[in-house]
Order: sequence, then structure tokens, then C-alpha cells
Amino acid sequence: MSMGKTELEIKIYGSAVLRRKAAAVKTPEARHRELLSEMARFMYEHSGIGLAAPQVGCGESLIVVDIGTGLYKLINPRIIRREGSQAIEEGCLSLPGVSVKVKRAKKITLKALDHEFNPVTVTAEGLLACVFQHEIDHLKGRMIVDYASLLDKVRLKKKLAELYRRAGNEDVRESGAEQRKLRL
Repeated sequence: MSMGKTELEIKIYGSAVLRRKAAAVKTPEARHRELLSEMARFMYEHSGIGLAAPQVGCGESLIVVDIGTGLYKLINPRIIRREGSQAIEEGCLSLPGVSVKVKRAKKITLKALDHEFNPVTVTAEGLLACVFQHEIDHLKGRMIVDYASLLDKVRLKKKLAELYRRAGNEDVRESGAEQRKLRL
């Protein structure tokens, strides 16, 4: 399945792929390199600083990140060390109009394969560490709303219901799994 010139589409909150754990890439292929490049292009076009494959409907473990200090295209990223803590107000391309203050590690070290399929170790601090953690969360089926305080969940309930409908879910009351996850 070549992504080549295929137009990617962002999956909005309520899309099932966003809640599934992404599969590890067992044998990296040229299509993974192409998809990473398409994801990076898409991320830049939508003024994002990170994007995970599930956000464009792909259930594989791929992320792209660029906070303005250089582009990372990573396959099977996993955090091997966390240090300190920070809380940053985060947004998400899959949750337009929603932001949540999320507490994460201030410094992380991760291992992955780069877009040339070479093993890499990356240490990141501050915003870069936050973005890596955010995108790796997507690979685990987690979203920023999962970190929301009870007050934020109440504040966001109407907006999340609207996004859920936009994702093609007709009846928000039928979204029991999402509601249980958010405890709405």
C-alpha cells in the first residue's frame, strides 16, 4: 500500500483508530518511509508540531515531530527513561478547539528507528519531550482528554460530543466506551 500522493485526512476525536493501540512495525519498508514523509508534509500544512500515524488512519507505530528545531521521523518509538515533571497546555489536531493542561516528564530518552531504518536514541527536554510523549500516547490509544481534570471534562463535554458526531458517530449516547473513559 503506497501512500505516495494519497491525500491524508486527519481523524477526529470519536474515530475508532484513535483509541486502538498501534501495531509495531516488524519489517520497515519503503511504504513506511513514504508515509512518514507524507505525514511530515501534512503536519506542516496543518501547522502542527507532531503527528502520529493513527491520527491519519494508519494503525502502525510511526510519528513525526518538529517543534522548529528539526524534523524527527520515527518508527516504533518507545520511552526508556523519564525525569522530572512539567505541565503544559496541549492541543491536538484530532481535537480541534480543545486544549488540556497535561502533566508529563520534563526530560525523556527514547529509542526508535529513524526514517532510514537505523536505530536511534533521542534525549529531549521541555516542549520537545512533551510533544514526543503526546505522539507516543497516540500510539497507545491515549489522548489529551484522558488527562483532563473533572472540571475540564465538564467544560469540554459539549465540544467533545460535537467532535464525536463530526467523526461520523450519529448518537453520542451510544458512545458508552468514550463516555466511560472520560467519566462523563
